[in-house]
Amino acid sequence: MENGLKIAIGTEAFPPTVDGISTVAKCYADIINEKLGTATIVVPEIPNSYDYKFPYEIYRYKSLFTFGEGYPVGWPFKRQFADDIINRNFDVLHSHCPIATSYFFRRINRIKRIPHILTYHTKYEYDFDSRVKSLALRHRAYGMLLNNIKAADEVWVTSKGTSDSLRKVGYEGDFVVMPNGCDLPKTECDDAMKAMIRRKHNIPNGIPILLFVGRMMWYKNIDIILEACKILKTDGRDFRMIMIGMGPDENAIKKFTRKLALDDKVIFTGNLDDRSELQIYYGTADLLVFPSTFDTNGLVVREAAASATPALVVAGSCAGEGIKDAQTGFLCLETSRSVARVIDNVIDNKDLLCRVGKKAQNDIYISWDESIKNAYNRYQVVIDKFNSTPHGKYEY
Repeated sequence: MENGLKIAIGTEAFPPTVDGISTVAKCYADIINEKLGTATIVVPEIPNSYDYKFPYEIYRYKSLFTFGEGYPVGWPFKRQFADDIINRNFDVLHSHCPIATSYFFRRINRIKRIPHILTYHTKYEYDFDSRVKSLALRHRAYGMLLNNIKAADEVWVTSKGTSDSLRKVGYEGDFVVMPNGCDLPKTECDDAMKAMIRRKHNIPNGIPILLFVGRMMWYKNIDIILEACKILKTDGRDFRMIMIGMGPDENAIKKFTRKLALDDKVIFTGNLDDRSELQIYYGTADLLVFPSTFDTNGLVVREAAASATPALVVAGSCAGEGIKDAQTGFLCLETSRSVARVIDNVIDNKDLLCRVGKKAQNDIYISWDESIKNAYNRYQVVIDKFNSTPHGKYEY
């Protein structure tokens, strides 16, 4: 948009790699370019990208290799990369990951100071502690992470609880809470749409449908979900649990499901790239079951609320922030028995589920338009603060 701010949106992953942070980066770029200013995605290279499909610039810098489900490892050390960004005259560098791209922005700031914002989305200590076995390498990884965070002119978190993770990695500075939004519109699925999902998965009418949406990783407490399903089945409760997503632990999760003899109750769909189809799943489900204490914002809770479907979340978790028990959602303890108990208590009470779902839609839903407008207004605050402060030699 003419005369708007020029923003560099830094991320480690962007479509065709799809996860929560790549979705956030895409929403920022979509809305800023359409309604507010100009945004360019800054991301490592990846094979089979289809950047030409996007109506804005995707700047790809070098990557060494990809791992997992197509995650590139960025190599931002070439001086030409920094010059490319500097020559675009961005007003703000906004990184959504404190790894390679944040380090890239640090290198840029050694040459020319540009206001730098970092949004800290996820609990990186989980990945470091589980994947980096060497104590010395883990110490270096934490040091790099902390330096990347401290180098930002302003740090944003997506929920108050995320600050606990920041403190664990050693960050002691200030931060701003900037919640993510939801790209699904407020809507209610009609009976024909719900019947389509039931036909697709051969689920008889009247059988309650539970839903999980997210990456297939154990640290999202998927074992708690499956163990709760086992308790419900053992107690004679009929239901279907639909699991949407894929991830590195997917095969192990499916094996555990078979071990618990839940093949007749649990349905795995894989990834759903069609957001409108995903919304029909949300609208068809009676309850989103999301006992993760790893997620820092729990976007799926707001996505379910868009379709007036309530969520079951762990009390005190980041995903549970703003949830009032039996009013805008349902709270449980971080145990399979507590999850099973709450499901058993509420799943037959359609009036309660409907009332709580509608209140969640009215009270906790926030659109990406609103969220990114708030972020865009904050950009100007950061710019003004930056311009009013003398800047000596860049220390990072």
